[in-house]
Amino acid sequence: MLAVANLEVVYDDVVLALRGVSLEVPDQKIVALLGANGAGKSTVLRALSGLLDVHDGVIRKGGVTLDGKPVGHLRPAAMTKRGIKHVLEGRRIFKELTVEENLRVGAHAAPRETKANLTRVYDLFPRLVERKDGTAGYLSGGEQQMLAIGRALMSGPRYLLLDEPSLGLAPLVVAQIRDIIVEINNQGTAVLLVEQNATMALQIAHHGYVMETGRVVMDRPAAELLADDDVREFYLGLHGDDAEGGRTSFRDVKHYKRRKRWAS
Repeated sequence: MLAVANLEVVYDDVVLALRGVSLEVPDQKIVALLGANGAGKSTVLRALSGLLDVHDGVIRKGGVTLDGKPVGHLRPAAMTKRGIKHVLEGRRIFKELTVEENLRVGAHAAPRETKANLTRVYDLFPRLVERKDGTAGYLSGGEQQMLAIGRALMSGPRYLLLDEPSLGLAPLVVAQIRDIIVEINNQGTAVLLVEQNATMALQIAHHGYVMETGRVVMDRPAAELLADDDVREFYLGLHGDDAEGGRTSFRDVKHYKRRKRWAS
């Protein structure tokens, strides 16, 4: 189990980004972490992968545990060796290297399993096989996202942290990424999925958390969140009035925000 408990994170000794966040990622499960921009989702991932100090962030209270043992003080390389791998928003591939060179960079934490992990990645992403000798910078956006995920898998992680994997991709490619995440999970890797496409995330997740302004405000099985009227309106963009041909006015939306059940 990978978990954070009562986590408080501050950036630059000034900005309080997380305010007592607690969540769990069980082995071999998909967990969705939802919320608006600035809610603190990426900060949770950084705390879990050891990347907070890169962004001048520190844990002030609470902590990160792996199988009940504190790991929040560890550097990213040590977290990778313990099976936690973070795919950053924006792909962050090495554009000057070939596809296969990018993948082999990801194998530094598990060099003895390079061949087996490379086979696994190519099985998951046949398109990368076709482009393996090509320069990574010439890949499409979807192919670059596949490469970023594949590179993370080269270390054989127990827990894969994905930050906005569908960002900027066409609907067909988003569907491909969704199916790949499900297959990665079926192979035994747990996934913590930060995703603006909340419908997609909740359709494949086992459990979901909703964040607002640095706090977890909802915590339920994903199917229950997907059916919740509040979540459907504010995170999925689905409105009962729209289904009947009408539109909710801005005044109505402001009133509804004041009566959100989780804000009490």
